[in-house]
Amino acid sequence: MTTGRADGGGTGEALAGGLANAGAVFRRGEVVDRPAPRTAAALHAHLRALPARGFTGAPTPVRLTGDGREQLTFVPGDVALPPFPAWVMTDDALASVGRLLRQLHDAAAQIPVDRGADWPRELSDPAGGPLLCHNDICPENVVFRDGRAAAFIDFDLAAPGRPLWDLAMTARYWVPTLDPTTATTQYPTAPDPFPRLRILADAYGLSREDRPALPTLVEQTTAAGRAFVTRRLASNDPVYTRAHAELGGWQRWDRLQSWLTANRDRFVAALLADT
Repeated sequence: MTTGRADGGGTGEALAGGLANAGAVFRRGEVVDRPAPRTAAALHAHLRALPARGFTGAPTPVRLTGDGREQLTFVPGDVALPPFPAWVMTDDALASVGRLLRQLHDAAAQIPVDRGADWPRELSDPAGGPLLCHNDICPENVVFRDGRAAAFIDFDLAAPGRPLWDLAMTARYWVPTLDPTTATTQYPTAPDPFPRLRILADAYGLSREDRPALPTLVEQTTAAGRAFVTRRLASNDPVYTRAHAELGGWQRWDRLQSWLTANRDRFVAALLADT
């Protein structure tokens, strides 16, 4: 896994990547120690159930500590950090993410959702759904081995939803479904997004019937992402405030949403061509 500096205070090796828990995630040997989400008990039960359903690409919970933290097994491999390198933007890497996501969904569909848990709603499917979705499969949350996606990490935003919502959220980051100006800020080698959405859908095994809805859901998940950032800024979160300014502020979000709407039909055509 790509990591940051070694912490000199004896707390372990600080792991880089992500905004929500920046500076608070440490590796100690084969264990990752990090802030526990409020749904940790239900989430740990779900993660422990995945291997028996055929999915081994997630950390295994070790324990919850008494100080509001959790420990999970360290997942070895490579994790890309922005600006994302060329190796993580290949078509093969993209397809491997789609295949792994389908495997996760197929396994999760066999596990009853704990409906009593207070699952986070910030990036979750507003329609709800039958299985626990990850909701944040960005490059920083995918572990690669030998150029292929091998595991997903950081399930903090997992919540019940439809598989198609999770796929749309994944497309935002991995295609990426970004206007050209926005894409170049974090994806210097970002290729043509239209055939790449098709690659992701094909690798996932998305049915022809579900394909026309995917671009509209990408727009909806993008709006959810904007609302997520809005709440972080309203709480004066310093990490999100800095990132928001560096990435172009609200002008970036306005440009992106307009571009997605203008290109919706083009995305649908790419998804349906010769299927």
